[in-house]
Amino acid sequence: MGVTADDAMDRLFDLAVVLGEMMDRRLAEHGLTPARAEVIWLLHQGGPCTQRELSQSLKCTPRNVTGLVDALEAAGFAARGAHPTDRRATLVRLTDRGTALVADWRRDRDHGATQLLGDTSAADLATFVTVLDRVLGNVRAAQQPE
Repeated sequence: MGVTADDAMDRLFDLAVVLGEMMDRRLAEHGLTPARAEVIWLLHQGGPCTQRELSQSLKCTPRNVTGLVDALEAAGFAARGAHPTDRRATLVRLTDRGTALVADWRRDRDHGATQLLGDTSAADLATFVTVLDRVLGNVRAAQQPE
């Protein structure tokens, strides 16, 4: 008997649980939640931005962003400062501590890739990524409002 779609779904759910637990454990070491980590990542990728821009990127309320930034600022990962051209706006940026944390995440990711996929052939990796891209595309399409 061959592998079925149910077998693949079981593995995907198992992988999601294991990766989620690993991520939650690593974030908890720094007193972070997934939402706070997402703010750090957005600031890393896009540089300083306003809380309104963060609210739009995160698809959440400005009030929620205020709470996230307050917590990150209290922990020393982010800081607020004056906007260079709009005196009414405040920019949020990563601190040195926040930047160092992202560097740690990159090292963890590189180590994890080597540990999990290092003995996988290039052909198998290509197939794996192709299938994952298809699955992710299907999941994202299913989440779109009709």
